[in-house]
Amino acid sequence: MAILVIKHSALGDMILSLPLLHAIRRHHPDDHIVLLTTAPYVDLIRRSGLVDEIWTDTRPKLWQVGATWRLIRRIREARFRRVYDLQGSQRTNWYYRLLAGARPEWVGNAPGCDYHIPDPTEPMHITELRRRQLALVGIPDPGLPDLDFLQSDIARLNLPARYALLVPGGAPHRPAKRWPAGHFAALGSRLFETGLTPVLIGRAAEQAEIETIKAACPAAIDLCEQTSIADLATLGRQAALAIGNDTGPMHIIAASGCPSLVLYSHESDPRKVSPRGDWVRLLQRPSLQDLSLGDVLRALPPARQA
Repeated sequence: MAILVIKHSALGDMILSLPLLHAIRRHHPDDHIVLLTTAPYVDLIRRSGLVDEIWTDTRPKLWQVGATWRLIRRIREARFRRVYDLQGSQRTNWYYRLLAGARPEWVGNAPGCDYHIPDPTEPMHITELRRRQLALVGIPDPGLPDLDFLQSDIARLNLPARYALLVPGGAPHRPAKRWPAGHFAALGSRLFETGLTPVLIGRAAEQAEIETIKAACPAAIDLCEQTSIADLATLGRQAALAIGNDTGPMHIIAASGCPSLVLYSHESDPRKVSPRGDWVRLLQRPSLQDLSLGDVLRALPPARQA
């Protein structure tokens, strides 16, 4: 029999969903599991080996009726026995409605579905919500993410034996989620004094912040645009600690087991979505402009020993 799992985005949410996929795989060992996701996550999920097939959803606009109906027809023709909607969005609820007359069992938040998990009335971490969702069909607690399948050779980066990861970026359209680059530079200098070389992680959208940090902390190693998802997981397994904003790479690093401190402003609610791992601390201020270096230093988790 075939099982469909729907999970579209984003990077942090996808990392948090890996234990769910693992739990679903254990629950359906002999079924053919298909994941409906978006293009950026196809390689990640393929490497995990947790599903048998991956479909890419282009998430057509409402006016792109033909594309939507082609997807609905594909779902109908596959004759899935059950759908696990791990996205729980307005879009996926529309998919449920459009499948009227030929719906598989549906585990999600769509009104009227077979196994309905209501939207929480109080802030609840997404992993707890999904845990309750899977419990509706007898799937036990999925636990923490396991990124052991993400391995890479980072010898090419020529890093020192002891280093700390700094992740100063975040969504470009939400600058309030970023701790000031000058503070990251001061933090990097303090870490270097303790024997930890700061290693800067980011993409082109964070280039300005990284250049600011490098100018004030020349000892920092710039890996901007040089790391894949597998690299981040491997770096996290070997780093002494990591400090970063609320952004996707911190989910990967924390899930790899790295002692991590994640910084939050009013722009996001860590009670709903935050990294999960063996040793993660969260620090929030209404404005990250008001978060001092001293506050961060006091909140740092103990660095992992070599």
